[in-house]
Amino acid sequence: MSDWPHDPDGEEGSEGMRKYDMAIIAKKVDEEEDFPLERDEFVAEYGNDPIRINYQTVVALADIFEYVDGEEFETITDMHKAVGAAMREGNFWEYHPTGSNPEKKPA
Repeated sequence: MSDWPHDPDGEEGSEGMRKYDMAIIAKKVDEEEDFPLERDEFVAEYGNDPIRINYQTVVALADIFEYVDGEEFETITDMHKAVGAAMREGNFWEYHPTGSNPEKKPA
């Protein structure tokens, strides 16, 4: 394991239970108070924090945000969309939705 500022599976990293990528990143912001959010300020504050991608992979938040487009997010939804696109672009996720509307899953 790398020399992280805190345990990625500990209380500070994922609230004592193993949580992954977007869930960990979302906990670092307050939907009401932190938006609009400046990407570079967010990375300056949390860039070294460990983000667990899957059961065996942990990366720094800054590694994910290298792929994030945009300098500011108006809402947490905007941030989620940008981070999701970045995680796919950077090949952090093994699952890549396909089709004309990947958000919709067949029943």
